[in-house]
Amino acid sequence: MVTWLQPHPSGALLFIYVQPGASISELVGEHDGRLKLKIKAQPKDGEANGELIDFLSDLLGIPKKRIFLKKGESSRQKTILVELSAVEILSKIKC
Repeated sequence: MVTWLQPHPSGALLFIYVQPGASISELVGEHDGRLKLKIKAQPKDGEANGELIDFLSDLLGIPKKRIFLKKGESSRQKTILVELSAVEILSKIKC
């Protein structure tokens, strides 16, 4: 199992490092044991958090209502709960 993914009774926790203000939103790889994502939106008024949820929804192929920001609302280091199993997430994320 990778360090940025942990099974959870409701699905799995993703430990993410976000770089806001990028030219495009994209999966970069790993950074200090976290999954690194570049997000196009700026870190103001929750725009980057909203873009992060949108990006993960598209990446994982699930509705936004199944993705929850659990920790790190105003930090680059975030903990996200996804209502998918860790195995399903690993099958969709390649880094």
